[in-house]
Amino acid sequence: MKYRELFILSWKKLWIVVVGGFTGILLHNAVSAVFGVEEALFFILVIFVLPAYLIIASLYSLIRKLRT
Repeated sequence: MKYRELFILSWKKLWIVVVGGFTGILLHNAVSAVFGVEEALFFILVIFVLPAYLIIASLYSLIRKLRT
C-alpha cells in the first residue's frame, strides 16, 4: 500500500477508527480492572493517535478533493 492511499479517508477507515476507539476504551478498562494497574497504551491510542489520524486523513482527503 502506498502512503498516499493510507491517508485517503473512506467509510471503511472511518469505521475502523470508531471500532478501534471503542475497543481501546474497553481494553483499557479491562486491563485496569483485571490487573489493578493503570496502563497507558490503549489510553494513548484512543486519546491521541486515533483522533490525530482522523484529523490528518480528513484534511488530506479534503485538500486532495479540492485540488482535482
